[in-house]
Amino acid sequence: MISRIRDVRKAKGLTLDDIAKRCDPPTTAQTIGRLETGMRTLSLDWLNRIAAALGVDGAELLALPNQEILPVAATLDHNGAHALKKTENISQPTIETDMVALRVKNSIGDYRAGDDVWLSRRTPEQYSTALNRDILVPRPAGRFLFGRLIGRDYNKIQLLPLGSGTRQQVITDPEWIGVAVRLVRAL
Repeated sequence: MISRIRDVRKAKGLTLDDIAKRCDPPTTAQTIGRLETGMRTLSLDWLNRIAAALGVDGAELLALPNQEILPVAATLDHNGAHALKKTENISQPTIETDMVALRVKNSIGDYRAGDDVWLSRRTPEQYSTALNRDILVPRPAGRFLFGRLIGRDYNKIQLLPLGSGTRQQVITDPEWIGVAVRLVRAL
């Protein structure tokens, strides 16, 4: 079994120590490093603990045999494009069980017409983990609101819709929200 823990951790900008502290119960950075490199066997329990610490589904941490892999040719930073010091690959994203999508028809905010936004569904107990993230909120009669979650107060959430001149919306806790986790954009 090939692990993608390091790829996911680095994509989220986290250190070994960050993940070790987020594990329940906490562990050491050395243990996470050994699990990443395969020096220690990655059990299902460890896989689930690390997935929870990273905020992803356990399947995202595994390189599956049928999964398409795209080699990374270079990295880009403020100094331009650079050759890699070691081989890196990007695996196609996995779709979580309760994911939904949002298709952008007209450009608004940071989103362009033609974008697809993948959203991870969250329950009310998980709403606070989505603060300052873009979310989709179901409303009565098949309507939705989309915007930035800017606050949570008891059974209410505060949402700032995208676009200039919009006003904050206060919504009594909906049954679920969809948190934007991936943007798919054709160039």
